Amino acid sequence: MVKLIIFFLVGLYLSFIPISFAKQPTTNISLIQSYSTAPEQLIEQGETFYRSGSITEAIKVLQQAIRSYESQKDYIRQAASLSNLALAYQQLGELEDAENTINRSLSLLGWDIKNQKLKVSNQNSEFLKILAQSLDIQAGLQLTLGKTELSFATYQQAEKFWHQLGNHLGITRSKINQSQALRVSGFYRRALNILQDANKHLQNQPESPIKVSALRSLGNALQLSGDFEKSQEILEEAIKMAEKLQLPEDLSNGELSLGNMLRAKGDFEGAIAHYQKAVEVATNSLTKVQAQINQFSLLIELNKIAEAKALNPIIQAQLASLPINRLSIYAKINFARNSRHISNLQDVARILAESLQQAQSINDKRSQSYSLGTLGEVYEQTQQWSEAEKLTQKALFIAQEIEASDIVYIWQWQLGRLLRKQGNVREAIAAYDLAISTLKFLRSDLVAVNRDVQFNFRDSVEPIYRESVELLFQEGKPDLDKVRQRIEALQVAELDNFFREACLNNQFVILDKVVDQDNPNTAIFYPIILKNRLEVIVKLPNKPLIHKTVIASSEEVEQAIMQLRQDIVQPDKTKKVKQLSQKLYNWLIKASEADLKNSDVNTLVFIPDGLLRNIPMAVLYDGEKYLIEKYAIALSPGLQIFTPTSLTPANFTALIGGLSEIPKNEIFAPLPNVETEIKQIQELGIKTTTLLNENFISTKLGKIINDQPYRIVHLATHGKFSSKATETFILAYDKRIYVTELDVLLKNRSAKLTEPVELLVLSACETATGDNRATLGLAGVAIKAGARSTLASLWNINDDSTAFLINEFYKQLISGKSTKAEALRQAQIKMLKDNIYSRPAQWSPYVIVGNWL
Repeated sequence: MVKLIIFFLVGLYLSFIPISFAKQPTTNISLIQSYSTAPEQLIEQGETFYRSGSITEAIKVLQQAIRSYESQKDYIRQAASLSNLALAYQQLGELEDAENTINRSLSLLGWDIKNQKLKVSNQNSEFLKILAQSLDIQAGLQLTLGKTELSFATYQQAEKFWHQLGNHLGITRSKINQSQALRVSGFYRRALNILQDANKHLQNQPESPIKVSALRSLGNALQLSGDFEKSQEILEEAIKMAEKLQLPEDLSNGELSLGNMLRAKGDFEGAIAHYQKAVEVATNSLTKVQAQINQFSLLIELNKIAEAKALNPIIQAQLASLPINRLSIYAKINFARNSRHISNLQDVARILAESLQQAQSINDKRSQSYSLGTLGEVYEQTQQWSEAEKLTQKALFIAQEIEASDIVYIWQWQLGRLLRKQGNVREAIAAYDLAISTLKFLRSDLVAVNRDVQFNFRDSVEPIYRESVELLFQEGKPDLDKVRQRIEALQVAELDNFFREACLNNQFVILDKVVDQDNPNTAIFYPIILKNRLEVIVKLPNKPLIHKTVIASSEEVEQAIMQLRQDIVQPDKTKKVKQLSQKLYNWLIKASEADLKNSDVNTLVFIPDGLLRNIPMAVLYDGEKYLIEKYAIALSPGLQIFTPTSLTPANFTALIGGLSEIPKNEIFAPLPNVETEIKQIQELGIKTTTLLNENFISTKLGKIINDQPYRIVHLATHGKFSSKATETFILAYDKRIYVTELDVLLKNRSAKLTEPVELLVLSACETATGDNRATLGLAGVAIKAGARSTLASLWNINDDSTAFLINEFYKQLISGKSTKAEALRQAQIKMLKDNIYSRPAQWSPYVIVGNWL
């Protein structure tokens, strides 16, 4: 588990821009007396040594220069030299000396370290430049020491002085480094915002090393935000510029970043190629070994064990020669954690023990926590539960001590696993509760993590929730409401992860209240897929929660779902579809048949879990009838929905946007029946405003929808739902409107108009093929649009089938006798009974999400 964070931090620091040697003043200032050229020459020698990696030699000549300036009472140049010496100490891993040296420099400059303010006045530009550079160096050291909040504040102070100087490159550098401090702390969204601001400052700047670093940092941040395409574009620009300017280390860092991005994107061969390129051009030993470790871990992930074993001794030899600092320690931990798959675990434990000693020697608490926790994970692997628990407790204590919430939850989860394996269910539940509580606290900023950091949501977040639920069911009498809330929290986290931001902050109404008080003919089904069984929690009107247990493994359940989803669109597979649908019916519904009948239920609301979202519940089959023939059906993203209201014919006003013609730059098939679909809606007497083809553009849609109180927004156009927000969109004539743009498009509506969009109809959208989590995109569209209800299809169906269903749906709706769910039910039944549309592929894909009334 620690690998997830380590991988990120190793990659992250490649983007960090350590300030280069603080430049000496070029003109005399009042505090400086005349001086010989000898110290100046020493500074030049020191910089040459530093850049070549001869840090020890750099330190020697810098110390000579400092003594010379001190004897001349040239305090400004002495301070600049001390700052450079601190930088050299930092590179050597002598962090205590580095900290003492930079503090001494800042004191000479009149900086009040405790109160973070300048004690002297009348500073000229040369003085301020050295002060700003020195503060940048101090902030970098603070970041290395794990003092991320203090580092961020110091970078902000440095930026103020760069602003005073009007130095745009200095401002940009400080902004970039602020973003690195935020990223280390887990505040990825804020980091991205700062980087975008920094990039604006660069637009009119000439090509330079600082611009290369800024572009690379922005590319890394875009990767973290999930925008792989833009990230790749920016990183390739940085690499091209580094080549042109002959900057080998920036080139190596860029290749490593691009390798990480391609790995996140799933282009593994491309990632390996760029890792190898990074190694070839690297002039820095740490960058080189980082690229090799990333390649090593990817080879193991791809099960290319022979290649990984060949790389193993090469990496080990290089690790031994690295200076002791946080990055080298992280590299060793990351290497050890990956090596446990192909190496002797005693050797792995030895590397981790050495990493711990080094972390202690530089008093790096965060590295100590990683070392201890990862060592605990190794002991967990060897089933030495007691030792693993002790190590994990120590790691957790240190992480809590430094308030590192982004790693606290990892060790809380690990502790929960260990307690569970030792049979201590109660304490294990408490540990899982704490881990989930920590994740909830992190939600507002940590959600932006993605595969760039090997922080795969399915591997590093979802299991915590599911394992917790399994534990809750091990109690004598499980708390069903807590179970539901736990899975609800998982679904919220999934949507946050989808959007790369905490998005569900609206006011909702609890579903149970809607059922008990307003809709006593509705039941809520909450199926939960666990490792060895399927639990179905049922909420009947005005009755306590009940649950049914089905003994079926997650593999068996998911295989049945995937097979049904695959077969349902095949015209010759109706018999097989019925068999699979009946199996799912027996798992989900059969045990509750009598309860539903006794409660006079006529509507079922499903809060589907996992892959169950990919199939329409309407198609479940009891051996004689499909579920839609017995009940109206709706889906809800969670236990809460927007405040529900009913549509009445009196407030039927619809904005219709549609494309029968496809823009030239798109490859979608034409939708000739869109005009028929629109005409049929208009003939039903619904008051409409229509935007068709070239009139259906994003700006016009945004203006009209924000100016008038339309209760229905009907979009008869292509669109795609994906598990990635960057691939979920609705097609307008001028552009693709991505899901993250929907709330911007509608941003003024809530302020101007009191009436919400009650119904959003997406009549030609589909889920992405082969994407098992594509329905996250459907839920995302519904939420970002702010619509109370959304009608959409899970897969693409014939244009004429869509027109038939939509027409019948609106007929039922304007009668005033049907809820939205019942109107959809009647439309689907009519199709089911029509020989032309009777196959499940044609009538079943449409679903109501949200308010079913």
